[in-house]
Amino acid sequence: MSEKFIVVVYDISSDKRRTKLHNILLNYGTPVQYSVFECLLNEREEKQMRQAVKKVIRPRKDHVRFYTLCANCQNKVETTGHREILGPPPPAIIIGDEDGDDRGG
Repeated sequence: MSEKFIVVVYDISSDKRRTKLHNILLNYGTPVQYSVFECLLNEREEKQMRQAVKKVIRPRKDHVRFYTLCANCQNKVETTGHREILGPPPPAIIIGDEDGDDRGG
């Protein structure tokens, strides 16, 4: 299954909904500005993300835009200052013994 590079941009009128949407989008991409996320998603993940967004927003008050960039356009993205690198998350490393007690005893 191929992945799409999607930029999600939002303007939410309610602080509560804006924070909730931000926290949901953290599951799908990387925030590059508070209201801008870069997401690398397969078809199933994109569908889940869009459904999650619909559950949070109020269409008459809030605005969410999804920009899908082709591979050629992705290569033309320019940044200045601190650069966020979009990619799969690094593997997790769990430290502790088998019973979950990491106090060493």
